[in-house]
Amino acid sequence: MTHTTYDAIVVGARCAGAPTAMLLARQGHRVLLTDRAVFPSDTVSTHLIHPPGVAALDRWGLLERVTAGGLPEITRYSFDLGPLTFAGSPAGFGHAGSYAPRRTVLDKILVDAAAEAGAEVREGFSVEELVSDGDGTVTGIRGREHAGAQVTEHARVVVGADGAHSFVARTVGAGTYDEIPKLQAGYYTYWEGLGLEDFEAYLRGDRAFAGWPTHDGLSLVVCSWPMSEFEANRADVEGQYLAAISLAPGLAERAAGATRVGRIMGTAVPNHFRTPHGPGWALVGDAGYLKDFITAQGIQDAFQDAELCARALHEALTGQRPFEEAMAVYQEARDGRVREMYGFTADFAKLEPPTPEMQQVFGAIAQRQELMDGFARVLAGVTRPSEFFSDPALTGAPA
Repeated sequence: MTHTTYDAIVVGARCAGAPTAMLLARQGHRVLLTDRAVFPSDTVSTHLIHPPGVAALDRWGLLERVTAGGLPEITRYSFDLGPLTFAGSPAGFGHAGSYAPRRTVLDKILVDAAAEAGAEVREGFSVEELVSDGDGTVTGIRGREHAGAQVTEHARVVVGADGAHSFVARTVGAGTYDEIPKLQAGYYTYWEGLGLEDFEAYLRGDRAFAGWPTHDGLSLVVCSWPMSEFEANRADVEGQYLAAISLAPGLAERAAGATRVGRIMGTAVPNHFRTPHGPGWALVGDAGYLKDFITAQGIQDAFQDAELCARALHEALTGQRPFEEAMAVYQEARDGRVREMYGFTADFAKLEPPTPEMQQVFGAIAQRQELMDGFARVLAGVTRPSEFFSDPALTGAPA
């Protein structure tokens, strides 16, 4: 049995865990980063990183690595609602657009950056238990690398960055709040020769589908339908996916001349917040806060969450604040940052036809470029929904 004391052990090395480990290591903390996967490794993902997430990569000095090799920048978001279409710029946080890297590329870059910062990285490592002291404070982990012997490692804090089905969150019994059940099921695959250069979104009744370019000249196209149809449609996901695309003739025509690459992948997720801290433990990314992927906020949420969590942990580890106080500030900042988008995303993910009032709003948006840009920036997480939808040009109120 191995006994090594770290300042932090981070369980999960993708878009929340690897940056958390990297940022802590850059501040001089001794960090162990573990993941069951061996990188490069794929995972279900929208791939899309809106400008707030792009800005985080830039702050960390990693943006050029992610965009190397000709990854397209997405500077235009178009919205085809059937009766009307409009397009705007998602620019914000000092960046003109978004990127959609393959996760085999992005996650490997993040893991390597954590190692370069001084974190010890153990890939192919499964955490089997959390270690606690007599009063219930988490003090470490037990796990193993593939067929290796079980080892025990100790730390001042264990960070669960292990996703929606977080082992750490389950083990410590992290409480959930503001829960909303699964609202829609989404499925995606890649297309060669589809020729998407920007973000294209379509809404047809209770079907939503969208696409954007990714690595290697491929386009990702995702289609969604209400959760109420999940069981009925699961036997013919491919047929339902292609039927959705056929509702937009222009996209369907391009798809007819393109080639699908790889299998169709999909998921449906619940919506909730988890209390992200307790004695000796913390949660970051999807382990602590999860919402529907229809607005593609997950990667940039993970990045910004990692910065907030790493800042709080640094304050606690260096004695600037008591652990409980520092982590309470982290929770308040996290929730305050994302709560509006949480509600906006849930409303969108219901896939209900726009109300007459919302149809009027969309009509107003389509009349002015600055409003088209504003709506694109709401979807990109650049502008708060309340800020945009209170514009007198949309509400009819006097300016």
